[in-house]
Amino acid sequence: MTAEWSLREADLQGIAFSAALPGLEAADLEAVDTVALDTESADVVRRHLDNVLPALESLRAQSGRLAAWGVDLAQRLLSGQRLLAAGNGGSAAEAQHLTAELVGRFDGERAPFSAISLHAETSALTALANDYGFEQVFARQVRAHGRTGDVLLLLSTSGQSPNLLRAVEAAAGLNVTTWALTGPGPNPLANACDEAVMLDALNANAQEGHLIALHAICRAFDLEVRRRSSGIQDGRTDVEWGAER
Repeated sequence: MTAEWSLREADLQGIAFSAALPGLEAADLEAVDTVALDTESADVVRRHLDNVLPALESLRAQSGRLAAWGVDLAQRLLSGQRLLAAGNGGSAAEAQHLTAELVGRFDGERAPFSAISLHAETSALTALANDYGFEQVFARQVRAHGRTGDVLLLLSTSGQSPNLLRAVEAAAGLNVTTWALTGPGPNPLANACDEAVMLDALNANAQEGHLIALHAICRAFDLEVRRRSSGIQDGRTDVEWGAER
């Protein structure tokens, strides 16, 4: 077959489309295709955004627990305990977001607090995975760092990650309180932890909801710290709580 008679499927579709709309030039046809594609993409985005709503409704229904976690965590960290946090993949990033807020600051200036993301210690993580297997990468760190009164917060959209379940088991033997942020329940992680907030949403939207939950906890945390603080933090008396970032 010669080149002039060789037509790809896309060319044939273009000819058929031209026949259906004989008044359109090539540039017009390209614009129509782009509009159709953009409409499809916009529909996908709208559906994703609509699916955030169930996650928000789940959080609103459990706002009391989120507030209690923030208050409890503030009281513990002010007393010298620490937060340990862990997750896998995107949930690891979410957990690390929380520890950064506590060691750094959320809305206003305050003292730093001890919070450790167990997945962020890459040399320890890879050594433990190599020597003990991936299921033990968090459990062994919990046994190393966990003390009575500490909190272990675990994030998972599925609630089924074996390494998080092993971490809960390790925490139980150390009198470390365990909290879980998960997707829909019931699930093994939520069942294993002392308390859980479960979001009735698709995985991606549940993970987005987790970040909102963490910020809500930070709101309650900062309020409780402000209530209990004497104003003397880090040896300074000029801490301004109302300061914006």
